[in-house]
Amino acid sequence: MEKFASLGLSTKTLASLAAKGFEEPTEIQTLTIPLILNTEQDVIAQAQTGTGKTAAFGLPLIEMLNPSSKVPQALILAPTRELVIQIAEEINSLKGNSRITIAPIYGGQSYDLQFERLKKGVTIVAGTPGRIIDHINRKTLVLDKIEYVILDEGDEMLNMGFIEDIETILQNTPEKKRVFLFSATMPSRIKELSSRYMKNSAHIRAQNTLTTNLTNQIYLEVVKQDKFEALCRIIDMESAFYGIIFCRTKVEVDEVTGKLIDRGYGADGLHSDISQAQREQILKKFRKRQINLLVATDVAARGIDVNNLSHVINFSLPQNPEAYIHRIGRTGRAGNQGTAVTFVTPDEFSRLGFIKKIVKAPIKKSEVPQVDQIVAARKARLTQEIKSLLPNNHNEQYLQWAEELLNGADKKEIIAAILEHSYHKLLDKNEYRKLTPITRKFSADLRNMEGKTRLYIAKGRNDGLNRKELANFIVEQTGIAKKAIEDIEVLDSYSFVSVPFEDAERIIARLKSLRFGKKHLFVEKAKEVKTKRPNSPKRDKNTRAKTRKEKKLLKEKSV
Repeated sequence: MEKFASLGLSTKTLASLAAKGFEEPTEIQTLTIPLILNTEQDVIAQAQTGTGKTAAFGLPLIEMLNPSSKVPQALILAPTRELVIQIAEEINSLKGNSRITIAPIYGGQSYDLQFERLKKGVTIVAGTPGRIIDHINRKTLVLDKIEYVILDEGDEMLNMGFIEDIETILQNTPEKKRVFLFSATMPSRIKELSSRYMKNSAHIRAQNTLTTNLTNQIYLEVVKQDKFEALCRIIDMESAFYGIIFCRTKVEVDEVTGKLIDRGYGADGLHSDISQAQREQILKKFRKRQINLLVATDVAARGIDVNNLSHVINFSLPQNPEAYIHRIGRTGRAGNQGTAVTFVTPDEFSRLGFIKKIVKAPIKKSEVPQVDQIVAARKARLTQEIKSLLPNNHNEQYLQWAEELLNGADKKEIIAAILEHSYHKLLDKNEYRKLTPITRKFSADLRNMEGKTRLYIAKGRNDGLNRKELANFIVEQTGIAKKAIEDIEVLDSYSFVSVPFEDAERIIARLKSLRFGKKHLFVEKAKEVKTKRPNSPKRDKNTRAKTRKEKKLLKEKSV
């Protein structure tokens, strides 16, 4: 804990970090915490998601805020409710015995519940911009005593169209306050926002990588209906599987958990419908290894801190690279090797390419274990276990029993009968279902992720765009290299561009919800778009019939 102590954190905070198993700060924490604690500057911190940003601003807040005050002193804005929940849980887990309180405020939760929480008094409010504005307008949230404003994932809030909302919120806070902006990238709109609302700011940038070298990252090609079979094979191939299986939805968590339990595995599931008491009980069993499989959604897994996991399984591909980083970061810790396995279905290979580019780490293709391999591995382990029992001072009654069995019988037959009776189910190949063969097209698509994709963009010359402006717009908003954009075609009301396959998903994700003028920008893969060419006149049945008749007459004349 010496490195954390050198940042200026108190003994109480250091004790909380030690209890959570923290050993040394990340780069962004090392750069940010002393600046926040020891200066009066605003801070612009550029760092990727998954590098410890929440603790970078959360730990100084715990040190600086007055827990006895009943009015909000700090406001944290984040783009999604999942991130708001994560931030609230993380700060609560870091505060130790401190009496500071934090209220997560986001859409989809009852206004009355949130209002009651705010009415009781909280130290920190963490929320999405839209819901924060709703509370401001209802006068259920007053920000006139705010001393610190944290803008987390600034570029994502820009991409989701929240910049105007953020400006409205900032205008409702005192002029004298400190602002801390955290963002993975710094597009021009974010720079404008910082120049307007941040004074005397320090700009820092973390260079550390996103993923750990101690995690072996692989992906498996499977069709959707084979995912569970592939999961069972991976588990059975290992001698001591201990891991988290990530699913996208609550329904999927319940389904996978139920199937695992039915097949005799020690498993339980976590999602947002699980009560806090149940959650604690499940995590207690998991930490004590009373169960070795935890099935969870990304939201439910926030704040889980379990060491020595052998595996993380992405049963469903995460929605974005940041979620992937958070998931696999739960294995390969504290000097221990870990394995992250990602299932990829035919309609997901483009997102895998996107993730590979962003995380900048090799995600190697592997094969689903064959049944013969699993049976051979199990036999080897059982043989080793049996041999480890020899020699031993066995109970006299068993020695006598063995002598009775061997009397007048073939030794091999006796041993074979005992093995078959004891281990038949473990070594039964019929326990496994055949996997669907992967088509050549799918395999080829996965191998050719570096190829090009044609994108349709629902803006064109009528919107004031030309080829140069469109290319510059894409580069500014997404950060991809300009040379990666090829075959730009700008028509009256829409445009086409060709980009590397692995960049396509990033462009779609960044631009799809972006406002262009008064409307949202519509972007999709060109092959998925079914549109009529503009200015093509509609033809009724009579017109079509007339045209067919004219063609027929013309053909007869030519003959």
